[in-house]
Order: sequence, then C-alpha cells, then structure tokens
Amino acid sequence: MKKFIYLLCLLASIGTATRAQQITKTDSLNKRPQAVFFEILGSGGLYSVNYDTRFSTKPDGLGMKVGISYTQVSEASLFTLPLQLNYLLGKSEKYFEVGLGATYASAALDAFGDDDESESGSTVFGTMTFGYRKQPLDGGFMFRGGVSPVFGKGYFIPYYPYISFGYSF
Repeated sequence: MKKFIYLLCLLASIGTATRAQQITKTDSLNKRPQAVFFEILGSGGLYSVNYDTRFSTKPDGLGMKVGISYTQVSEASLFTLPLQLNYLLGKSEKYFEVGLGATYASAALDAFGDDDESESGSTVFGTMTFGYRKQPLDGGFMFRGGVSPVFGKGYFIPYYPYISFGYSF
C-alpha cells in the first residue's frame, strides 16, 4: 500500500510539472513579439533608438517600428522621428524584413549664436527597408542589417545602409 501511495504521489508531481511547462509555453506563444534596438544609419538618419512590435502573436508577419533621434553638433541640431510598417518573412528566428514608412526631420542652425541669424526647417521623407533580421522567439539579443532606401521630392538614395543591435522580448 505504501508503494502505491508513493507511486501515486510521483505520478501527480510529474503531471503538475508537465502542466506548468505547458502553461509557460502557451503564455509565451500568446505574447506579441517586441523589440527595442539601436540603429546606425537607416530610417532615422545618423542613428536612432527604436521600438518594434508585431500586430499578432506570430513571430513573422505584419508589424511596425517607431524611433527617435536627436543630434547636435556645434550650433546645428537635427531631430528625426521614423515610423514604418514592416513585414517579416521566414522562420526559426531568421527573417527577411521589408518595410515602408516615413521619417519626420527637423533641423536648426544658429550660425552666430544669435537668434536673429538662426535658420530652421522641417520635412518628411519616405523610407524603405530590405534586410536580414535575427530575432530569438523567446527573447534575447537581436540583430538587423540591410539597406534602407530614402526618397523624397526630386531625390532617391537607393543604397543607404543600416545595422541594428537590440533586445527582443
């Protein structure tokens, strides 16, 4: 009888541990993949800090990114705000990323340190993304790299590169 009770307790504990693992896996599958990353060049200009998310719980498919950047050199400053829809194609944490969006840019130049001689302006330009993304399914270090063509009224820069490092969760 003692052996039967021990066996019953052992089976119950195994069932509980298995159920706990299933709940953890299910919970992680019900989360939308998200990431934060630092991008050099790309849609934000010289650099940007970005947030990216998928619109569903699948690791691939349609999503968006939004970023921010501010640079000041001497009397010149540049603020950018990139916003982009993107689509991930692939599996096993390795994706081809395509995207289309726009970036708001505002620049100011105070040539002589005098408000009377300062100039400023803003514009919106279009951006695209074609690149590789390595993003773990269960969170961790992520990497992106590729080209981000930039276009606007009267210009098109097809080979504007980018590289990104960040964390997915």
